[in-house]
Amino acid sequence: MKRLSCIIVLISLVCLTAAAFAADLKPRKPGPGDKCPVCGMFVSKYSDFAAQIQFKDGTVVYFDGPKDLFTYYQGLSRYNPKEKQSDVAAVFVTSYYTQTPIDGFSAWYVAGSDVFGPMGRELIPFAWESEAREFSRDHKGKALLRFHAITPAIVEGLN
Repeated sequence: MKRLSCIIVLISLVCLTAAAFAADLKPRKPGPGDKCPVCGMFVSKYSDFAAQIQFKDGTVVYFDGPKDLFTYYQGLSRYNPKEKQSDVAAVFVTSYYTQTPIDGFSAWYVAGSDVFGPMGRELIPFAWESEAREFSRDHKGKALLRFHAITPAIVEGLN
C-alpha cells in the first residue's frame, strides 16, 4: 500500500511539472541581437512576419518569417544537429491580419500569394481557415496548408 501511495505521489508530481512547463510556453519577443539562423537577418526588424521555435530545454530560435522557420525545422540536422523535431515544444508564427503570435502547429498557411515577406515569397499564417481563404482569394494564393502538410518541396518552391 505504501508503494502504491509513493507511485501516486510521483505521478502527480510529474503531471504538475508537465502542466507548469506547458503554461510557460508563451511566445517571446526577439531582442535586437537575435538573428535568423537561416538567412542571418535581425528578426526584431520584421515583427510583422516573426516566427519562433521553442525547444523542450527552454531554448528559443527566432526567424524573420515562416519560410525560414520551416527551412530550419525541416533541416534540423543541418542547422542544429543536437536537436530533433521531437525536441520542439512549441512553434509560434505571426498571424497576418491580427499581427499577434499564434500556435504555428495549428495555423493555416497560404502559399503562393502576391504578398511578400522579408525574404521574398512567404508562407502567410492565419489562426482561422476563414481568414486564410479570404486572404487567398484577395491575394491570389495557390494553396491553403496546415503545418504538417508543408513539405521541403513547397518551401523550396518559394525561393
